[in-house]
Amino acid sequence: MDGLILDTEDIYTACNNVILREYGKPNLPWMIKAQLQGRPGPEASEIFHAWAQLPIPRPLFLSKQAALQALHFPTTKPLPGIPLLLKTLRRAPNLHLALATSSHSRNFKLKTTHHGPLFSAFPPAHRILGDDARIPPGRGKPSPDIYLLALETINSKLRMKGEEEVRPEECLVFEDSVPGVEAGRRAGMRVVWCPHPELLKICRGREREVLAGMATGSWEGNGNGGGEEGWAILVETLEDFDYGRFGIEA
Repeated sequence: MDGLILDTEDIYTACNNVILREYGKPNLPWMIKAQLQGRPGPEASEIFHAWAQLPIPRPLFLSKQAALQALHFPTTKPLPGIPLLLKTLRRAPNLHLALATSSHSRNFKLKTTHHGPLFSAFPPAHRILGDDARIPPGRGKPSPDIYLLALETINSKLRMKGEEEVRPEECLVFEDSVPGVEAGRRAGMRVVWCPHPELLKICRGREREVLAGMATGSWEGNGNGGGEEGWAILVETLEDFDYGRFGIEA
């Protein structure tokens, strides 16, 4: 969701930079930010603070960060192409939508309440958030659990109706983060990677490694990783998405 559906990544950066500058620290570089994207809050926090070395207790940092985010998250806007993409996917026959985001419930509400029609594409039962108790501790992205759980919410309803379940290889994951791409690949799903322009800059020359789900160094050898051609693609925008490439009726 963050940086894929909504323009939150620059907001996250701006909020953190306000606090960093308050204590004489440099702005957050994309080499560090890339490691934070897509990860659950506790894991991202460890990476951030190991780099930032702020001279304040973490609870104080969190309170400052939460106040800034509460101010700016309600201003989020959809990224280019997203309204049409969701509208098209929602109307496609025999297609099921689920949301899998590392964003926790509080922030999810702040970011999405003013986008009710947009997020109505995802039934509440098919929304998996970062603080979902069904995701074991330490199993956020790049682990595949969040995507497998999202698929299970769909399949559980299909089983109740006596309908054929969806297999992982029939799923298409949309991601902007490197850990998220790996999570999708490790879940055995196809992936569309649409990164922030600054992330793409620092990944130049490593695109195939990212698409193979091998860029974070945590690959466990399951799913459909390892570089199979066609299992993941890179797009720089979701405007004019090629639905036919994936057998989706637009």
